[in-house]
Amino acid sequence: MVNYNDKVVRQFAIMTVVWGVVGMLVGVVAAAQLAWPELNFGIPWFSYGRLRPLHTNGVIFAFGGTGLIATSLYVVQRTSQARLFGGEGLANFIFWGWQLAMVSAVITLPMGLTTSKEYAELEWPIDILITVVWVAYALAFFGTIGRRAMSHIYVANWFYGAFIIAIALLHVGNSAALPVGWFKSYSAYAGVQDAMVQWWYGHNAVGFLLTAGFLGMMYYFIPKAAGRPIYSYRLSIVHFWALIFTYMWAGPHHLHYTALPDWVQSVGMVFSIILLAPSWGGMINGIMTLSGAWHKLRDDPIIRFLVVSLSFYGMATFEGSLLSIKTMNALSHYTDWTVGHVHAGALGWVGFITMGSLYWMIPRLYGRTSMYSTRAIELHFWMATLGIVLYIAAMWIAGVMQGLMWRAINDDGTLTYAFVEGVKATYPFYVVRLLGGVLYLGGMVIMLWNMFKTMGAGRAVAVPVAPVAPLAAGA
Repeated sequence: MVNYNDKVVRQFAIMTVVWGVVGMLVGVVAAAQLAWPELNFGIPWFSYGRLRPLHTNGVIFAFGGTGLIATSLYVVQRTSQARLFGGEGLANFIFWGWQLAMVSAVITLPMGLTTSKEYAELEWPIDILITVVWVAYALAFFGTIGRRAMSHIYVANWFYGAFIIAIALLHVGNSAALPVGWFKSYSAYAGVQDAMVQWWYGHNAVGFLLTAGFLGMMYYFIPKAAGRPIYSYRLSIVHFWALIFTYMWAGPHHLHYTALPDWVQSVGMVFSIILLAPSWGGMINGIMTLSGAWHKLRDDPIIRFLVVSLSFYGMATFEGSLLSIKTMNALSHYTDWTVGHVHAGALGWVGFITMGSLYWMIPRLYGRTSMYSTRAIELHFWMATLGIVLYIAAMWIAGVMQGLMWRAINDDGTLTYAFVEGVKATYPFYVVRLLGGVLYLGGMVIMLWNMFKTMGAGRAVAVPVAPVAPLAAGA
């Protein structure tokens, strides 16, 4: 049996939950400010314009990125039957370097130190730190695969590997800038080229970090939790190559009806529609893995987290393809429908697959077979599910209403509604969205408590497990 390096996995797993609470708390505060703007108390660093990028960076990179690093370093060792490449020194550098980058974001963004690029707001010194840490992470991950004990590379590692390579490419390409001070820089691109590079980055951050990376989780932890082989290993390979090829071209659908050439917008739309096929193929593959084990949905809340995450993945990808169509985009763009769409994927897919994977992984990192409290997991699931439903339903209704009000015209061609009337009509839905966010955050706090109780009841040891992840028959 291999003595795996699980110290770094435990560190990243703990910080995933901690950052989740922090990032979601900031999101709840920002949501409250949209309903009651006076809650910024006139303090600049507490204003919505500064909290919003702090929230997005906190949940995407601090929560999501930390969770991906935690699970990938756990999975790659066990599917390679090899100890993590680089030893304790490299592992410690990855952990502490990543935490330093995230803390730097927490400090600089409320101060207003930002590039103003969506999901890429951090200034150049932090970007360089992230790049160095990412190279170290890639070295540890691919180095472990390089020393694997078998010729086969399990499919989860293909998705994790694609996520690591693509995010490195996207981060370096989009962050190219001319520094004019320690915390001020100007983009290397200008005008419509800057917009195109930004949304090539922005949508592929969704495609490779928030989709491909978490599909790596799906392909390992769903078979493990279900005790079943992946439904179709062949489909998983088709899913991988179709998704990886198609996603890179979808970014222009964020720039419909702009100065971007019309043919580029159309290319983005076409590839966004094509994306539905590999996305749903992966969703079906994950759900059908439960064939013969459907009863576990009644008894095991961890399985419920994992399977419901796939339902949200399928729904969000269908909605994304729909909203990429120009005529639909004309109604939805700039409205809260887009906010609902993003959070269906973020809360339902990314959040649930991460929570389910951590609930399965954390006790095994501490010599246990289950979390401290299964009832707490159950409570977390229902609170989070209700929170998501309230959140996305409120934003869908508000978004469609906004789009229709903005497009309404009188017989003489004047606008039927002033913009402020749309804002006033949206107010009740912002309150409902806030309630949904509070429920989701409450579930995350329960998870934090459950995690620390599990750690206290267990012992921090590297527990050798069956080294080969479950494969389909004949794989």
